[in-house]
Amino acid sequence: MSRDLPTTVPPGPAPAQPWNRQRLRSNNEWLLLERLRLGGPSSRAQLARDTGLSKPTVSTALAALEHAGLAREAGRFIPERGRTAVLYEPDPLAGHVLGVDIGRARLRVAVADLAGHIVARRDVPNKGRTANAVADAVVAAAREATTEAGLAAADIVHAVIGTPGVWDEQRRGVRYATSLPGWGRPGLFDRIADGLATAITVGNDANLAALGEYTLGAGRGSGSRMFAYVLVGTGLGVGVVKDGEPLVGAHGALGEVGLVPLPPHTDGTPGGTVEQAAAADAVVRTALDLGLAGPLTAKDVFDAARTGDPLAATAVHRAAGQLAYAVAVLSAVLDPDLIVLGGGIGASADLLLDPLGQALDRLSPMRPTLAPSRLGEEAVLLGAVATALDRARPEVFERRSALVY
Repeated sequence: MSRDLPTTVPPGPAPAQPWNRQRLRSNNEWLLLERLRLGGPSSRAQLARDTGLSKPTVSTALAALEHAGLAREAGRFIPERGRTAVLYEPDPLAGHVLGVDIGRARLRVAVADLAGHIVARRDVPNKGRTANAVADAVVAAAREATTEAGLAAADIVHAVIGTPGVWDEQRRGVRYATSLPGWGRPGLFDRIADGLATAITVGNDANLAALGEYTLGAGRGSGSRMFAYVLVGTGLGVGVVKDGEPLVGAHGALGEVGLVPLPPHTDGTPGGTVEQAAAADAVVRTALDLGLAGPLTAKDVFDAARTGDPLAATAVHRAAGQLAYAVAVLSAVLDPDLIVLGGGIGASADLLLDPLGQALDRLSPMRPTLAPSRLGEEAVLLGAVATALDRARPEVFERRSALVY
């Protein structure tokens, strides 16, 4: 996942900043705000116990947070004995973020407040015939969602855009986005940023989906140390989360297993890539070659297999066999303990997991746990929103705190 990593690494730790009272106050306020976000509504006394700060310090910091619009009262706690306590929580309306999922078939956009509640969204077909048309459709959908939420463009603190391919900061464009023709042209995301009138981060869709699935879906509570999400749809990619943190590789291309070449066919012709053999177009192509009547979509093939059509079932089994090759490579290189299958094709995990597991047994001695996605086609969008929130929360804190001091 793109996290706007610096292009150069500083030679050592930053020099220590001189102590001052304002910085101490700011640190205390951030500490309390994060405690409220992670622990739920709390009273002054509880915050003092949880953080080790004195009650007067907590009271002063909470007053500043309220004044800045960063925290608010969340009700009262009435004990059996003693005084009624005021409860506080972060104010979710202090800022808003935008998450975007750009796919070949659909564009998904969501506006969320700082608590992560989605307040407006758009889910529309991707009808753009050119890369510029797709970029403009993203901006139009985002503007509609923002307006529906009762917000202006300036109210969106940060936007994270999930897309096929790998973000190249120097080119200001993506590489390897084979499922969206022309999408690698530099300048497209600057066009989107200008249209949205806000700061954006571009992330690989599989990486964002992995983060979303790990925190909110099949990975939640799993205790997985090395978690992998295989996104199979119009393309094929893998997102990896290790000990709760996404892995992206030296150039952001970790997980691009769809580019891995397959062994040549028996007649010596090239075997193509895993993506060409296992993604949506390949499933349709195999079904047509086997004699299933067209026109078809991958969903049609899986639906037919689910009702017992033998030709469709054969096509699904062949796709699972090709996908197993990618999973075997992934297992050997990263040794994940949990692999989740998601994306448009992954939504048919009920048909894929058994033949995938059988093929994997023949290909590799590695035995990761295989599981279906719980977030389905929402995984990329929810991962984008979660990442945007990580960026926006400290920025909102800095902005609003600066107005107070």
